[in-house]
Amino acid sequence: MLVVRGLTRHFGGTLAVDGLDLRVPTGTFSAIVGPNGAGKTTALSMISGLLRPDAGEILVNGIDVWQDPARAKRKIGALPDRLRLFDRLTGAQLLHYSGTLRGLPAATVRGRITDLAAAMDLGDSLGRLVADYSVGMRKKIALASALIHSPRLLVLDEPFESVDPVSVERLLALLRNYVEHGGTVVLSSHGMDLIERVCDHVSIIVSGTVLAQGTVDEVRGDGTLAERFAELATPTDPAEGLEWLHSFSD
Repeated sequence: MLVVRGLTRHFGGTLAVDGLDLRVPTGTFSAIVGPNGAGKTTALSMISGLLRPDAGEILVNGIDVWQDPARAKRKIGALPDRLRLFDRLTGAQLLHYSGTLRGLPAATVRGRITDLAAAMDLGDSLGRLVADYSVGMRKKIALASALIHSPRLLVLDEPFESVDPVSVERLLALLRNYVEHGGTVVLSSHGMDLIERVCDHVSIIVSGTVLAQGTVDEVRGDGTLAERFAELATPTDPAEGLEWLHSFSD
């Protein structure tokens, strides 16, 4: 579903993504993990068509995202970092706008809003302004907006951050059902336990480069995913040079 080759992006003199290569099979739940500043958000923004790469190729269902962006974006639903929502709309208005923007008939949009509201427990919040939503509610309405046109690929940047545990399980059940019926999810998350429990594939990115990629079992080896991640992301002892903390000033 997703093929990324040689993806590169600079910000001034900083190399944020360095020749990134990814392959995500169709119908899988895949994760991209890495330390803060590793290039995850930059990579996901380029994959979803929100940020133009300096070099490289991104194919979604065989369509080049930057050669044929309109056609490619019809296949993609995105929940980006730093949610940019039209927050002077109500939740229902935002979903209606998202659906009609994707070319769906008004009657179809109304039916899907009802279905998504029930699935995500949005309830009475659809009548409130998005500006009044909590961070967790904004995540949920943004995910509903990403799903409303039934894309083949979901690109989700930290989708469960600030979402309560009950809602997380509800959203995971929805996404598992989506994957079981042929959808593909690519997400970033710092929750290693969640990734081990939910995901089929994982890629570990450090300094804008993939250091490990494969099924969760292949990447974690004999230990846990958190241990493998720490091994790749922090090869030196973080306490080295802090021996002065072993004594106290008083």
